Amino acid sequence: MGVPIFQVDAFTDKRFSGNPAGVCILPVPADEGWMQSVAREMNLSETAFLYRKEDGFNLRWFTPGAEVELCGHATLASAHILWQEGHLEPDEVGRFHTLSGLLSAKQAGDWIELDFPATPAEPVTPPDDLIKALGISPKYVGQNQFDYLVEVGIEETVRAVKPDFTLLEKATSRGVIVTSAARSPGYDFVSRFFAPAVGIDEDPVTGSAHCCLGPFWGKQFGKRELVGYQASRRGGTVKVRMEGERVHLGGQAVTILRGELL
Repeated sequence: MGVPIFQVDAFTDKRFSGNPAGVCILPVPADEGWMQSVAREMNLSETAFLYRKEDGFNLRWFTPGAEVELCGHATLASAHILWQEGHLEPDEVGRFHTLSGLLSAKQAGDWIELDFPATPAEPVTPPDDLIKALGISPKYVGQNQFDYLVEVGIEETVRAVKPDFTLLEKATSRGVIVTSAARSPGYDFVSRFFAPAVGIDEDPVTGSAHCCLGPFWGKQFGKRELVGYQASRRGGTVKVRMEGERVHLGGQAVTILRGELL
C-alpha cells in the first residue's frame, strides 16, 4: 500500500492561489534522504511529513533543496488535511512537534489558527549585496534568526521589486521579507518573501515570515490584531494576532489533489 500524499493551497479559500504545499502522512518515521527526494519530486516550496505520536504528530518541512526549521503554510496545510481526512476530530487541537518546538492548530469557523513563536527582527546594517540585489531604498532593515526584514515606503514598491536572485542567494542564509504599510483596503500591511538560498526564488505566502511581520507592524501600529496580504503573483491573506512571545496566524486552505507514493 502506498503512502498518502496531498497537495493543498494554503492561506486562501480559492483554488490555484495562496501557497501550495505537499502533505505526506507517514505510518512511521522516514529516512531523511527519502523525504528530501520526495520534496524535490513534488517541487513545491515546502512538503510536510507527519507521523503520529502519543501526544500529537511529529512534523518536518522540506523545500526542494533543504530542510527548514519553521514553515507556516505547510503546517496550515497539514492541519487542514488531518481534519479533512479524519485524523483529528473537528474540535480537537492539532499538536506538532517540530524543530521550532511545539506548535498547535485549531479550527475557528472556516479558518485555521496556528500558534507559532514570535521571531522579531533587530535593526542591522545590511550587506551591500542585499540592497543591490533588491534594487530598492529601504526605510528600515532588520534581521532575525531566519531572515532579513526590509521596510520600504509604499506598497507599490513592494509589488514592483524584481530581485537579482543570484546576488540575493549569496547575501542571505534563508530569505528576505520586503514589506510596507498597506494602501489596499482591508489590510494593515503587505509583503513579499524571497528565499533563493533554500531553492525558492519567491514564496507565494509565507506563514513563518508573519512571525516577524506581526511584532514589527504591531509595534508600528500599536495593534495586537492585524491582517497582512502577501503580494506575490498567487497572493494570500494572513491574519495575525500577537500574544506575548507567540503569534497566532489565521488562514484558510483548499485541497487540490490526493494520491499515494508508490
